[in-house]
Amino acid sequence: MRLQLAVLSLRRHRSRTLLAALGVAVSGAMLLDMVMLATGMRESFASLLGRNRFTIRVSPRGTLPFDSEATITNAADAATAIARVSTVTTVAPVLGATLHVLDAGEPVTAFALGVDPRVQGDYELLGGRHPTDPNELVASDALLARLSARLGDTLDVAVGFDPQLGTYAGRRRLLIVGRARFLFLSAGDRAAALQLSTVQAMGGVGRRDRVSLFMVRTAPGADVEAAQAAIERAVPRVTALSIAGAVAEAENRLSYFRQLAFILGAVSLIVGFLLVTTMMTVSVNERIGEIAVMRAIGVSRLHVVHQIVLEGVAISLAGAAVGLVLGIGTARYLNSILRSFPGLPDAIDFFLFQPDSALRAIGLLVMSGIAAGIYPAWRAASLPVAATLREEAVG
Repeated sequence: MRLQLAVLSLRRHRSRTLLAALGVAVSGAMLLDMVMLATGMRESFASLLGRNRFTIRVSPRGTLPFDSEATITNAADAATAIARVSTVTTVAPVLGATLHVLDAGEPVTAFALGVDPRVQGDYELLGGRHPTDPNELVASDALLARLSARLGDTLDVAVGFDPQLGTYAGRRRLLIVGRARFLFLSAGDRAAALQLSTVQAMGGVGRRDRVSLFMVRTAPGADVEAAQAAIERAVPRVTALSIAGAVAEAENRLSYFRQLAFILGAVSLIVGFLLVTTMMTVSVNERIGEIAVMRAIGVSRLHVVHQIVLEGVAISLAGAAVGLVLGIGTARYLNSILRSFPGLPDAIDFFLFQPDSALRAIGLLVMSGIAAGIYPAWRAASLPVAATLREEAVG
């Protein structure tokens, strides 16, 4: 009965109800986007780091992976010591370098990774095969496009340049055997992956037996924090970083995104609340006489309160339904813009849709609708019946 009366009351002023619902939809879309932004980066980054089940990154002590040009010395001994930790199942060494491709009229610079193709977790193969020979490499589409190269071509490359002599060091002819998507680089980055031993040899004596980091897998169900501590005890000159630690560090560096999401989400929720409150207050003012008659014939105050609150909730739910669709569409558009920023991994999503995020946004809107109806409902239920009827009759 109360729900029917609430629906009839809203249908009586369809244009006003529609405009209010659309306003709530815009507010709800922004709220959903901000909830997705606040949680999406964390979940997306954690998912990226957890690909291929690598749970720990080991870098030179006091640094983050590729945060500096520091390297881990005596890499073979360090890898052996890490592998001896009981819960460690795989140790994947990675060495970063700058690659100069000399075939073109002007040298083309790319980021090179020296890896063990059997256990690597830095790229996904899109075509061809892994570099199983020391004189082979896989390249990103951006590098292939820049060089106008394809699988089967050979490249004249170097990893060192002496600006005083104007000469390149560590030159070698390498065969392109695969196309790859590099998970931790942006789509437009020029990159290549070679065998670790090749990058070490091309870098000269100073790069022998060195790596930039180790990527470590632990056994399913193992205590990652305990493994992290054991690695640092086994190799004191390194820092072991778990996925949780890496995510926390990333959140510290990108905390302004979360702050922005919180501020804009709060603003959108407040705007929706004020919109529904204003609409319900206007509606109650127009129906003062009707409400007074209902109270005079025995309708309880609680009934009046329920009906008005239900109207606010109905507007909020209708707006939330439209806002859900609108929010997903705008999130995809905004995500495509943010992902185009240089230096961000191609696999990172800023706006990640999750069912619990949608439910959280809808729940906040419903609570806002309930709160928005409380003041108008209290005002309607508190009307002095006799005085109100007399004023309405005189008016």
